[in-house]
Amino acid sequence: MADWTVYMLRCADGSLYTGIARDAAARLAVHNAGRGAKYTKARRPVSLIWSEPADCRSSALKREYAIKQLRRTEKLALVTL
Repeated sequence: MADWTVYMLRCADGSLYTGIARDAAARLAVHNAGRGAKYTKARRPVSLIWSEPADCRSSALKREYAIKQLRRTEKLALVTL
């Protein structure tokens, strides 16, 4: 069972945000409450558009970094898979 989740959010301004969490649904609620990342606080509401399980925090962080290196079009292609 995966302990961590890598997730991608679409912000109200259309930008994308990628992060990791143990519970993506709970983390989404935190973002929308304005207590999540500084980036999403000013871009609410946010919606979960993609998630992927990860076995451990280390692999989740590595996947998050890899996704953050992608171009926007590549991120959106990932979402539509």
